[in-house]
Order: sequence, then C-alpha cells, then structure tokens
Amino acid sequence: MNLTNKLDKDGLIQIKKNIKNIFFYRICGTGMGASACLLKEMGYNIEGADIEFAPPMSDYLETTQIPCHTLDKIDMQYLQKFDLIITGNVVCKDSDDAHKIEQSGVPFISFPTAIGSLVLDDKVVVGCAGTHGKTTTTYLITQLFENLNCSPGYFIGGIMDDRPPAKLGDSKYFFIESDEYDSAYFEKISKLRMYSINHMILTSLEFDHADIFNNFEEILDQFRAVIPSIDGRFIVNEDYPGIQKLYKEYSDSHGQWIYYGLKSNIGPKILGSDKNGTDFQLTLNSTNYDFKTNLTGEHNILNLSSAIIFAFYEGFAIGKIQSAITNLNMVKRRQEERGYYNGSLVIDDFAHHPRAVDLTIEAMKIKYPGKQIVTIIEPKSATARSNIFQDEFTQSLKKSDSVILAIPESSTSVKWAGDIDCVEIARQLQNDGIQAKTVNNLNELLALINELANEKTILLILSNSTCLGLWESDFVKQLK
Repeated sequence: MNLTNKLDKDGLIQIKKNIKNIFFYRICGTGMGASACLLKEMGYNIEGADIEFAPPMSDYLETTQIPCHTLDKIDMQYLQKFDLIITGNVVCKDSDDAHKIEQSGVPFISFPTAIGSLVLDDKVVVGCAGTHGKTTTTYLITQLFENLNCSPGYFIGGIMDDRPPAKLGDSKYFFIESDEYDSAYFEKISKLRMYSINHMILTSLEFDHADIFNNFEEILDQFRAVIPSIDGRFIVNEDYPGIQKLYKEYSDSHGQWIYYGLKSNIGPKILGSDKNGTDFQLTLNSTNYDFKTNLTGEHNILNLSSAIIFAFYEGFAIGKIQSAITNLNMVKRRQEERGYYNGSLVIDDFAHHPRAVDLTIEAMKIKYPGKQIVTIIEPKSATARSNIFQDEFTQSLKKSDSVILAIPESSTSVKWAGDIDCVEIARQLQNDGIQAKTVNNLNELLALINELANEKTILLILSNSTCLGLWESDFVKQLK
C-alpha cells in the first residue's frame, strides 16, 4: 500500500480551507450517500462513482443533482481534478480501486473521519449506536426534536420519504447513526470512534459483522475505545449482557449512565398495542408517565423510549414530549408497506440478523392480526451468509406461517465460518409443520410468491439488498 496521501483527522483540518471539490469513491453506500448530501449542503462540489446503483440510495441520489458515474468511467486522471477523495469501506486493500486512489496523489480519507472533521466539532453530538435499531432511533429522535420546535442536524444511514438522509440543522443538536463497522481499508476501526460524540444511545449489543470481528469481545473493544472520550449521557438498553458489561466497567468513572429496557425500572412497560399503535409507560425520576404512539413492535417502542429519555434529561416538558411522538414516520425498508400483490400486502424490511428477524415477525403479528405471515428472507451480509447464526435463524423463522429462503449467490467472506445451509433450515422448519422452501433465482422466487400471495397473507420480505433482484424487477410495477 502507498498511503502517503492518506489523511487523518488533524491532517484534514489543516487543509480544510483549500478543499472545494470532493469525490466519493463508492457513493451508493448508505453512509457514503448520506455524507455526500451533507457535504453538498455545506457548499462543497460533490461527485461520486460506484460499481452499481441499487435502491433505495440510488433513487435518492438521482434527486440530488450530484453527478454520479460508473466506476469503469473513472480513471486516475479524472480523480486528479479533485481536492479530496472520500473512500467507501467496500474498497478492498490491494485492489485496483485502492491502487488507483493511492496513486492519484489526491488526499484521501474515510467518510467517518471527514464527517467528524468537517461537520461535528462544534455540535452537541448524540451518537445512536447498537447492533439493531441505529437507523430507526436516529430518525425517531430527529423527528422528536423537530416536533419539539428544534431544528437538529442529523445523519441517518437510510432513506426517508420526508427528508434527505443528512442535514446540518440550525440548533446545537446533531443526531448521528454511529456504526461499529470499520471505516475503511486503511482505517480498520469502527466509524463511531471518528465522530465527536458527546452523548451516546446504545440500543443493543450482540455479535455481528463476523467478516471484520473474530469475537464479541473485539466489538466491545471498539466501544471501550470511545467511551472515555464521552463526557455526557449514556442511555443504554440493559436487556443485553454486553451492555451490562460496559456499564459495570465504566458507569462509575465516565458520564451519566441511564438504563432502560423491558426489564429495567424505567421501562418501557407496554400497556397495549394494536394496528393503530402502542400505549406504554416510562418511569422517569420516580414518576410514571404514559405515552401513546402510532408505532408498533417492542423494538420500535424501545428505540423511541431512548429518544424520550434523552429529551427528558435535556429538560423538555413531558407534555410536549407526549404530543411530539403521536405520529412518527419510519425509515424506508423498515416495515415499509410497499403495496398489494395479488391481494397480499407486501412489507419491505432490512432485517438480516436473527434477533431483528424475530422482532420484525412479532411486530407484523401485532399490527396485522389474523393474517398469515409469509417470510421471504435473503441472507446477504457476510455474517448472514455464514453458518454462525444458522440455529438462531431457524428459531426466528419458526414464528412465520410460511418461509421462502433465497440461497446466497456467493459464499460468506467470513474466513473462520462455513456457509449457511438454507436447505437444512427449510427442512427443520418443515419438521415443525411450517411450509418452507428454498429458491436459487428470481424466477423461482416469483413462482412461489404467485402461489402464496392472497388476501389472507402478508408477504414480509427481509433483505438488506435486492432479494435476488426482486426490488429491481417488474414485480414492483405490479404492486397496487
């Protein structure tokens, strides 16, 4: 590797005044796309490129007027027109892409470092972290503070119907999705370590990202590296043993730690839930407060509760908070209703970890009582394609009435694990009386969808990609 033109945070700050033109190398990632939007708002001239452009980020980028190119059109000479290259973490070490960036002579950096250096230093930064719920929590707390008549900045690794994925805002608050995945091939530490976080919400903590972490302790180490630099509030879900471990290690010496969770004294305590929303209770400063929201599902109420707790301890009145959460939106691909297909409601969801699968199916049962849940799942991430969570996926999918498993098109990149065996998962589900089948391609998937879609069923499609190309096919055009 030739890293002579790689910048760190301090190096970027030194040349900040000379930067006008920025190129995003692999712009279609959720974090990269959000970063591009934020820096464009700051006045930088932004362009980007990627191998392919997949929705929902590709759809949004089309609306931004940011020039986007396919990578095969970008050579070193073109890169040399720019003052800075921001490099996505999908660029691999020693790849042709990395070589092109390094040999261009243009300063390059990861997007977390760029955001930390160019945007966040003068903000009150609230990092929303955790294995599950980062995106949703960041969006919910942003909406909450907007409804409290603040105008916060935010950075959300997803697409919303009502806003761009990132915005500077006019208030002191900045809410940022804080991912534990690594920053770049030349910066093998978690993104959350590069943001100037003042307060942290920690929604959950489990093993994931087996392509970069060998064990759960390595994930905890990333949080151990950032916690001592945070002097504010830690709002953490005590339902997770890993979070309990961090609490024991740091709660006496760093910041103010506030537990919430289904087992905690604070709550939330679910009072009632149906298709119209949820009634729940939180105990704050020894006083019980009741809340009502249009959201359903325990995981969504937990995420919302963390936002409420932060607002409460920032001094906002309970009555105003109660009014601010009654009608909230969700990020695209989080229990998103896409339309009807042959009478069956189609739900698009990003879930690709067994805990998220379990919670999402449970939420569907609450919101759509009496419907049969047909779960279509595509194990796409490196961890999901491995056999690490094979048994856990099997247990989670047992909550469905029918299951379609898309067999991964490629082997997992987790070096110390084997591939997930979708055929075996289907066999075990069948043994438990659940209709379960596997598919290898889009045509097979569409044939099963046509067989199972009717007014009695919900098609719950779980994928962090296109689900064998389903979301790029004519299937979308047929939704009503």
